[in-house]
Amino acid sequence: MEISFVTSDTFRQLFKSMSEGIIMVEESGKISIANPVAEKMFGYGNDELIGMALEDLLPERYRGNHIAFRQGFNAHPEPRKMGIGRDLTALRKDGTEIPVEISLSYTRVDESLFIMAFISDISLRKKTEDALKRSEEQLIVYAAELEHKVKARTEALNTSIAKLEREIIERKKAEEEVRKSLERERELNELKSKFVSIASHEFRTPLSTVMSSASLIQQYKDKNDLEKIDKHIQRIKSSVDHLTSILNDFLSLGKLEEGKVDIQPEKIPVQNFLKEISEEMTSLKDGQQIKIDCQADLSIQTDPRILRNVLFNLISNASKYSDRDKVIYLGCVLQQNHLVFSVSDEGIGIPVEDQKYLFDRFFRASNAINIQGSGLGLNIVKRYVDLLRGTITFTSEYQKGSTFTVSMPQK
Repeated sequence: MEISFVTSDTFRQLFKSMSEGIIMVEESGKISIANPVAEKMFGYGNDELIGMALEDLLPERYRGNHIAFRQGFNAHPEPRKMGIGRDLTALRKDGTEIPVEISLSYTRVDESLFIMAFISDISLRKKTEDALKRSEEQLIVYAAELEHKVKARTEALNTSIAKLEREIIERKKAEEEVRKSLERERELNELKSKFVSIASHEFRTPLSTVMSSASLIQQYKDKNDLEKIDKHIQRIKSSVDHLTSILNDFLSLGKLEEGKVDIQPEKIPVQNFLKEISEEMTSLKDGQQIKIDCQADLSIQTDPRILRNVLFNLISNASKYSDRDKVIYLGCVLQQNHLVFSVSDEGIGIPVEDQKYLFDRFFRASNAINIQGSGLGLNIVKRYVDLLRGTITFTSEYQKGSTFTVSMPQK
């Protein structure tokens, strides 16, 4: 079954930006989509994996059992990791096998089930674990030999013990470093699992909206019902905007993690800058308006692109978490060689117990679970503000609104 989404370009960008292999499989087990990382991992050329059976990527000895596993997942799909408690291996095109870790998720398109596999090549980690095991075995053998020598050579006792103690300390340091490395990898895998869950949830709803609206547009076209056609076109545009917003969050986070965000400062007249941002905000709810309070002669030396992203994100949140016909207040004042920007709303506020987690990746406040969002926006804002050597704080009262304050050095 060939998949053709209105947002296929968005998916292609997301696939290409990921650091792990991604394969989407039909319910029958046939591969529909594979990103470049997956193609390279398995040694195949561009689009060469499409149409292949998933079992072709497994060693022959596993294929029979895997068909039953796949059918079991299709019957009860849920995001999870594969092969808990045992090692997984995959088969490359050249016949070689590689150790892998796999996380599964799923989505439905036109009532058809598609399984998403997120695949990581863990060859390097396996080598590290094997090396550590061999090192521990060598240490045991060496200690036994040393003990035998100590008994035979009493005069060298003190020197030999001191040497052994130094080596044990070094070994323990090495083990501790490996332990910390594995702990960081476990944390990364937890973040990946959260991403799988959020991505499958946040993408499924707008994609379903796009597909259903596209089908209805064709029906209304035959009836020449222009009003309903326009309504569904707007629904498609809104869904695409939401998907683009999520994609931008993932891409921004990736660039920040890799240290690829360059700062290019220039002098900005602040009042005009805020007016431009207000005019460019097209995602406000019906009746919402932005009120600007800024001194006319203020200016700042900073990166306008990054500052624009910060304020766009804060204003978008203010709109998202406020009702229609509410006012969003955008202000700027000069305080001790710092420009202090503020974005205030009259929205749902943030529960006190959630406030300490607000800038964490993938965190959603308890009263915002049913509102669309990736949980990345404020984490990205915090990182951008840090890049510009600024600070961000907030105050919030539940059910009454929030104010976010960004303080930036004027130069």
